[in-house]
Amino acid sequence: MSASFEMINGIPNYNLYIAGQWTRSLRNETTESTNPATGELFARVQQAGVAETEKAITAAHKSYKAWFETPVSAREAVFLRAADVLAAKAKDITEVLVAESGSVFGKAGFEVGYCFDLLRTAAAEMRRSPGETMPLTAPGQFGFTIRQPLGVIAGIAPFNAPFLLAMKKVVLALAAGNGFVLKPSELTPVTGLKIAEVFDEAGLPHGLLSVIPGPAAEIGAAIFADPRVRMITFTGSTHTGRMLAVEAAKTLKRFTLEMGGKSPLIVLGDADVDYAVKAAAFGIFFHQGQVCMANSRILVEEPIFDAFCERFAAVAQSLKVGDPREPDTVIGPLIRGTQCAVIDGHVEDAVSKGAKLMCGATHKDQYYWPTVLSGVTSDMRIFHEESFGPVTSIIKVRDHEEALEIANATDYGLSSGVITNNMQKALDLAFGLESGMVHLNDCTVSDEPHVPFGGVKNSGYGREGGRFSMEEMTELKWITVQRGQRAFPI
Repeated sequence: MSASFEMINGIPNYNLYIAGQWTRSLRNETTESTNPATGELFARVQQAGVAETEKAITAAHKSYKAWFETPVSAREAVFLRAADVLAAKAKDITEVLVAESGSVFGKAGFEVGYCFDLLRTAAAEMRRSPGETMPLTAPGQFGFTIRQPLGVIAGIAPFNAPFLLAMKKVVLALAAGNGFVLKPSELTPVTGLKIAEVFDEAGLPHGLLSVIPGPAAEIGAAIFADPRVRMITFTGSTHTGRMLAVEAAKTLKRFTLEMGGKSPLIVLGDADVDYAVKAAAFGIFFHQGQVCMANSRILVEEPIFDAFCERFAAVAQSLKVGDPREPDTVIGPLIRGTQCAVIDGHVEDAVSKGAKLMCGATHKDQYYWPTVLSGVTSDMRIFHEESFGPVTSIIKVRDHEEALEIANATDYGLSSGVITNNMQKALDLAFGLESGMVHLNDCTVSDEPHVPFGGVKNSGYGREGGRFSMEEMTELKWITVQRGQRAFPI
């Protein structure tokens, strides 16, 4: 039996991970995690409350200074061991992602592989010099800057890439010398606890990391009320992110927000249509469209619009929908069956206002078939609202200038893509697009452990990844040194 769970009547019952210990909550209450593909019970998970949250924060606060003062070689070794542990547990974690989040095997494997690279990237970042020296006006004086950890950071993770996005927060906060309290999504709590397993087996000093699944309102209120928590890092909906920002501001906690998107993919008339179709299909149908970066708006120049629509719809109809455990499945289940009604509402509104339904708009249980709309205009809800499912809108544009105007006509600004062989137009669009990330000759879905991931407008605040996360998660301190005695005016 693993310390993280015990089998009861054939069902794993997971404990909380607090300050290096696997433990039940004081209330000994559990919640059920179900498999979205089958509706079957997957696991039971202990639920943290205020008492467990306070204990986790206290442990992180007591532990982080000693961790930051530990020689970098020793801290680096923990991360390299964690990478080895992750490699050994890859199959187990992949299976959890498939069963708990509805990920197809390819997507689940990508998450695990990304986190392996992330751990090694973070180990390297700990050896990067984070400060600089600077000349000063006073004779004999110079200055330099250093970065020091904030202390305790709390992370709130989403359900759609629950291992990758939570691990990114945990790993880079620890690499910067902080302690961390992770509240995983209520829909994917076991995945969050797998992160604790990795670091526990790697020998991370006890106290630095706690993983506390539980009710968002109760745990969130305890986190925001505690002055020892100096930063909140959140990935989720724009609606929730706005509320968290308000709460964080009340006690001047730092925060980073990675929120929603309505990302445009611009396909100009000189593009290779077949390549553009492949890129666009991956960009919207990866993980059933439950990706903040998904290119849910495809803006296609007039000369190739009809050909693109025809080929894209054919590809969408060819994708296998079904059990994510089967290797040829492309479209697995949505995490919530209620999302089908949201997508239906968007499609019905668009069609009633003149959009053409090219394929899809059918669902069964928690499966929604790939759906393609053309002729979408700005008076339709789907133009502005995030569907978070396998549905996209194809919009005809006259030229790259109209494409830029329509692409920017949204409150979101996370990612964007441009497919063209005209480098001048590509660069003009890259500079003009109101988004935190632009991918030329690619779709909108892209991420690596060391890049500045994040958006503008209602898509985000701050950046995650590599040294950019570590800058967000540290205080910058200016220090001066006087060589000899300074001459004072009095």
